[in-house]
Amino acid sequence: MNSTGSETEVLASRAWVDRRTVFVELTDGRQLGFPADRFERLANATNEQLQKVALRLNGAALRWEELDEDITVKGVVAGRFQLPLPVAA
Repeated sequence: MNSTGSETEVLASRAWVDRRTVFVELTDGRQLGFPADRFERLANATNEQLQKVALRLNGAALRWEELDEDITVKGVVAGRFQLPLPVAA
């Protein structure tokens, strides 16, 4: 059975980090970003460690080898994060 547009897997074509925000470019051209602090291991990472993000599983996941952290692109697109947004001062 073929997938319909609503069932298409969400994949990333690239990922990068700028000022502790993780950005993902999806294969359909959309770009999105989220604060690294929304995930426990990323929140405790140094800026240098955050820069070492890699795509895995043909773009279905983000991987930080040094931090032993994997995050699915589908989960990010759906807004599933481990931690809430910090309260503004």
